[in-house]
Amino acid sequence: MIRKGIKLYSILFGACPKCHQESMYVEKNPYLISETLKINDNCSHCNTKYRMEPSFFYGSMYVSYGVGIAFAVVAFLVSYLLLETSLFMAFIVIVATLIGFMPIIMRVSRNIWINLFMSYDKELVEKLKSPS
Repeated sequence: MIRKGIKLYSILFGACPKCHQESMYVEKNPYLISETLKINDNCSHCNTKYRMEPSFFYGSMYVSYGVGIAFAVVAFLVSYLLLETSLFMAFIVIVATLIGFMPIIMRVSRNIWINLFMSYDKELVEKLKSPS
């Protein structure tokens, strides 16, 4: 089980990178295509601003290339080496994998990108938990 307080939690679940208390996304289901990339402006718990500057998430396009390659390599290894399909069939599996996982790849790339610039703030979380 991945616990709150580490970057991997925020990356995999799309949680606020500062407090890990809520999803950054308006809609949790990435397969609602019109809502896939809609992100809240701020975290309702710690008020972290998700868009640090205009066009901040353009950088995640570079990350998505690497994430897509990782998905493609796994698809190739499973189809060609484990299932022993032909190269042509492995190519079809790679294309199908990239299309099928596109919404997840886009979100994970955004999550990785924002987590490069923000970190979990344990003191902030403790401060938010304590009644004042």
